[in-house]
Amino acid sequence: MNEPDSELIRLIREQLSLVKKVLIISHQRPDGDAIGSLLAVGLALISSGKDVQMVLKDGVPANFRFLDGSELVITKPSGKFDYVIVVDSAEIERTGTQLENTQADLNIDHHKTNTYFAKINLVESQEVATAAILAKYLPALGYQIDKPIANALLAGIVTDTIGFRTTNVNPQMFRIVADLMEHGGTLADIYYRTLTQQSIEAARYWGAGLYKIKMEDGLVWTTLSLKERYAAGYAARDDADLVKILSAIEGAKVAIILTEQTEGYVKISWRLCGGAETNIDVSTIAQKFGGGGHKAAAGADIKGKLDEVLKKVLVDTKLSMDHVKETIA
Repeated sequence: MNEPDSELIRLIREQLSLVKKVLIISHQRPDGDAIGSLLAVGLALISSGKDVQMVLKDGVPANFRFLDGSELVITKPSGKFDYVIVVDSAEIERTGTQLENTQADLNIDHHKTNTYFAKINLVESQEVATAAILAKYLPALGYQIDKPIANALLAGIVTDTIGFRTTNVNPQMFRIVADLMEHGGTLADIYYRTLTQQSIEAARYWGAGLYKIKMEDGLVWTTLSLKERYAAGYAARDDADLVKILSAIEGAKVAIILTEQTEGYVKISWRLCGGAETNIDVSTIAQKFGGGGHKAAAGADIKGKLDEVLKKVLVDTKLSMDHVKETIA
């Protein structure tokens, strides 16, 4: 296990010991890593006597509300804070939370496209999840990992690796998972609740997307409209993890899902599929659209109509894939 930068950890530990009121935020449409990381930091600080507000603009999705502390998460901050922590967000803008001219004090993240927007940036792009960074460093910061925190961190690691299936999975990650289990983490339950179990509404939503699925030259894609989301009764603003189904299709190299949002936006998710050429980096495609992420998983939000955005995304993604083919050749 890599040793932390002792000076950086010492500085963070010193600052956290002095503050009283802390705001913790993460990105909009939160995934398991955003939720797990937020809860882990929040519960650790609460246990040390801090006044903490955990904020997610879109709240906690139903399938993650089994995690201890999720009931404490609110959608808007109130009052003033001594310290602002952003977890699992490459840019401050992705949080959707207005800080009223307050710069983030601490940025903890693992995205390679992180903009280092805070006063202190604990960014390790080689890590499988922000939760893995926290699992390593929370003890060094003076916080005990108990069962609720262990489960929150496991949720982050399990979901961001899609059940340990991403190419950045390494032996160190499994050692971290083993440590979290020794702290009371219930891996089998976390895996089932976050990756396997689905609501009937999510299943109906999947049906709408799967009906329209298309594939061409190793690129597989589909769309999800607002009308389809409402018809399915699906409450969240994401794709209900349908992208993980697309990324498992035989012969696919890159999977894309476009999910229509309110206010004229479309959310795009790119995934590198199993067995695809490792030269493909979907984060570079996402960056062309103002987004970011990892080599194997990335996203962006684009203003425009669903069909128009789809055309643009398909053209740029195909061009990027063709460039990789030429490079390999």
